[in-house]
Amino acid sequence: MDPAGPGVTDPGRPSRTGRNLPAAVGVAAVLGGGVVLTLLTVKATFLLYAGAALAVGLAELAGALAERDIRLPWVPVAAGGAALLTCEYWLGSRAALAALALTVIAILAWRLPGGVSGYVNDVTAGVFALAYLPLLASFVAAMLAPADGPRRVLTFIIVTICSDIGGYFAGITFGRGGRHLMAPVVSPKKTWEGFAGSAVGCLAAGAACLPLLLHASPWKGLVIGAAAVLAATVGDLAESIIKRDLGVKDMGTVLPGHGGILDRIDSLLVCAPVVWLLLFLGVPVR
Repeated sequence: MDPAGPGVTDPGRPSRTGRNLPAAVGVAAVLGGGVVLTLLTVKATFLLYAGAALAVGLAELAGALAERDIRLPWVPVAAGGAALLTCEYWLGSRAALAALALTVIAILAWRLPGGVSGYVNDVTAGVFALAYLPLLASFVAAMLAPADGPRRVLTFIIVTICSDIGGYFAGITFGRGGRHLMAPVVSPKKTWEGFAGSAVGCLAAGAACLPLLLHASPWKGLVIGAAAVLAATVGDLAESIIKRDLGVKDMGTVLPGHGGILDRIDSLLVCAPVVWLLLFLGVPVR
């Protein structure tokens, strides 16, 4: 998720931020509805919902890596990733760690018949994909597992997406008078105005969600919000530099107005372990 710079145009047309705003809002509403529906009914179904998103994201990453002649061993990554999330939710962290280690071994073995050329690149890409997608996402499964898991995951998602929302509207509101780029080499749309908006959004969301959803003090929400905005920014910039290194504009086109799945969940992936840790340390399960 990459908060951009100034200005929007007429409805239905791409804004100067590079998004078709009505399409983006519609897609976000559908995705958000799926999150709420799964979390507030049978919570385990959220794992299927998240797993489907990760599968699409893995396919997008495989396609982007192919632009650099890197063959991602996606079969062991996908199977091992599913095992990793399942073990974390149902069996706990020790089983998940075992699934992680066995998947790395499977990646090494899967690529052996492909020969010497490119072996290190392909295996390294497989381990990277395993860590970037299923491993980071496994912390969402860890948040979901307790009795109050749906409220923990909902808090995590709301706080994280408020980084994008706050940054987007800050870019529109304050970017007209001059944009101060945060990292122009990595992301030409990432501005300090947007970062300030992201910070306000995350802090406000944290201060509101912790008391309302988890019966915790607002100051704990402020701490989580501050950590989330830093993690979300790292996620944004990391995905931007990955795309630039691979020579692609977007990871995919499956989401109108957004790009690919990976373009939408980059911040969520990086924020997941950070928010899980702070909730684990500071908010007892109820």
